[in-house]
Amino acid sequence: MDSTTTRDIYPHIEPYQTGMLDVGDGQRIYYETSGNPDGMAVIFLHGGPGAGSAPSGRRFFNPERYRIILFDQRGSGKSSPKGSVVANTTQHLISDIEILRLHLGVKSWLVFGGSWGATLALAYGEAHPDRCLGFILRGVFLGEQKEIDWFLYGMEGFFPEAWAEFSSHPGVDSANLLSSYLTLLNNPDPQIHLPAARAWANYENSCSTLLPNSIRPSGNAFDSYAISLARIEANYFAHSMFLSPNQLLGEIGKITHLPATIVQGRYDVICPISSAHKLAQAWPGAVLDIVPDGGHSAMEQGIRRMLTRATDQFMPISG
Repeated sequence: MDSTTTRDIYPHIEPYQTGMLDVGDGQRIYYETSGNPDGMAVIFLHGGPGAGSAPSGRRFFNPERYRIILFDQRGSGKSSPKGSVVANTTQHLISDIEILRLHLGVKSWLVFGGSWGATLALAYGEAHPDRCLGFILRGVFLGEQKEIDWFLYGMEGFFPEAWAEFSSHPGVDSANLLSSYLTLLNNPDPQIHLPAARAWANYENSCSTLLPNSIRPSGNAFDSYAISLARIEANYFAHSMFLSPNQLLGEIGKITHLPATIVQGRYDVICPISSAHKLAQAWPGAVLDIVPDGGHSAMEQGIRRMLTRATDQFMPISG
């Protein structure tokens, strides 16, 4: 068996460069680079929107081969202002990626993204296909209204306990979950918006793995993460991810000449496999790798091994 088939993710490494980049609109984004400064550039697009990047994101790439670039999208992670939804749209994020590319002197790069990161990867690629070497996507989310509705209501069918807690949070109307949470999350009083953010983040986290996750995170770091995730994600949901109907599949022809690997957990409840299948059908050259015992989280063993194999095997089209 090829060693890349069984390789787990790479050991932890530290970035050799970090910075805060002013992208306009009063927004500053955190970025970092690690691995080989002379290697193939790869941009890691985190999920959410609003989740922020994590050190584990560096570990999907061979540090001797790749120049690994992570950044926190507007309002997320170490970027500032924290949790801001002002001047925070998909189009702003696409622009930020280009500003970062130019700042780092990258001609073109591999685009790697999971969940919302896969959505953003497709949107960025369709806007700037000449800057992309190819794509590795995980847990495909196409930004369609039925996918948003599924997150808010459909997941009850698989995680009824998590949904019951999510939908019964004080001040929430279970028939109007999104509008209820938007009201709570945008309330200036921390005693109102913080519990709502925790409830939103706990719901998402509880549904992200194949086996139910009983660990309930807490503390200042989790609260900071929860506020940016919930507030930004709910705002994007309310605006149809700032995409026009069928935008990503409708413009997929702009990038189908590029190589792509789609890694999808068979039992991904957050982003069901139907979206990955639909994308693969629209992209004849793409490879769809289905992890038979995988859920949504990139860190589930089968998912992370398949992602690492994809980066190990990636070869851009020459010429």
